[in-house]
Amino acid sequence: MNVPLQYDYRPEHLTHSEPNKYGLSDLRKEEMILNMGPQHPSTHGVLRLEIITDGEVVVDVVPHLGYLHRCFEKHAESLPFNQIIPYVDRMDYVAAMNSEHAYVMGVERMLGIENDIPKRVEYIRVLVAELNRLASHFVAIGTYAMDIGAYTPFLWMMRDREQILRLLEWVCGARMLYNYIWIGGLFYDLPVDFEERCAEFIRYLKPKLIELQQLVIENKIFIQRTANVGVLPMPTAINYGCTGPVLRGSGLRYDLRRVDNYSVYPELDFDIPIGTGEMGTLGDCWDRNWVRVAECWESVKIIEQCLAKLTTDYARTRDFDPQAMVPKKIRPKAMDFYARAESSKGELGFFFRTDGRSDVPVRCKARACSFHNLSVISEISRGGLLADLVAVIGSLDLVMGEVDR
Repeated sequence: MNVPLQYDYRPEHLTHSEPNKYGLSDLRKEEMILNMGPQHPSTHGVLRLEIITDGEVVVDVVPHLGYLHRCFEKHAESLPFNQIIPYVDRMDYVAAMNSEHAYVMGVERMLGIENDIPKRVEYIRVLVAELNRLASHFVAIGTYAMDIGAYTPFLWMMRDREQILRLLEWVCGARMLYNYIWIGGLFYDLPVDFEERCAEFIRYLKPKLIELQQLVIENKIFIQRTANVGVLPMPTAINYGCTGPVLRGSGLRYDLRRVDNYSVYPELDFDIPIGTGEMGTLGDCWDRNWVRVAECWESVKIIEQCLAKLTTDYARTRDFDPQAMVPKKIRPKAMDFYARAESSKGELGFFFRTDGRSDVPVRCKARACSFHNLSVISEISRGGLLADLVAVIGSLDLVMGEVDR
């Protein structure tokens, strides 16, 4: 190719003479490739983003994965079903109880014992899962506020999350990776006086959630940084397989706790918040964060109902054994089976293939909600400003242990 010897030569494919979205038609610009991560704190883990920019405008974003590969599926294919639970904890380590709940219910349905689980066990499972959902959303909201420049909400969220982690540590002895929900039951019953301590925490938390809304979600600067940014239309969210608050922020009332009616959720009263475009465009970063805050209130309602049931209808008894239905040997029939549940970030599913002869799955595949939510980042970042890309990443609430699993 003949290259003119002139100082201002630019290849044709990098020259933009047509007006861009900001009306800058008289400037000749170059596309530039930047790397964000994999150690950048605002990428929420070891995620590398290859960003193609035109000045301050994002032309395209290409995520590169695999920096935190945990080999979960191959580990699971070499272990009995009951020994896989600690590895499930390490996928979404911010919401391990929710992951355990999804996995254990899947195995129980495959074995056909889901209807034999005692009601007290079911209510305890939902109680600890909703506590962990609160803790997960606190991390999402707190780190998101810090990503866009507000430090105080992060400290407040970590303060309240710490109390939840202390409650869960009291239940099972572990701070983040629990191995508490077992196939057929629980590792142990709730400690004595746990229900009272949990109810006391919920009373403390309610005014803190009101402060959170005023400090963050209703804050003028927060609204200006998130409204009309990273807009995800509902059809695009569905096509990319997005679930959880990312999908509900786009206006679709889809929650597996209501769609599949698993465990004791059909007996509980709670709503499914969705984005409405109140502060900007439907499906923007503000909507996704508002849905998480609204879901915190719904989790509080669920926890209060579980506590009421656990102290009246299904109160502890001296002869109650949470491991009574735990199978001594897990050997399912030869089949392909898929089960799913609503994690704090969306639909978490597990596919099992069994041969009928072993207690080890022939194939185990996890459907990670963070992976699908991350896949949409290119669609909702193109044409935006580079400064807004961090806001877009944070609004997806990614955990790379689940993406790279």
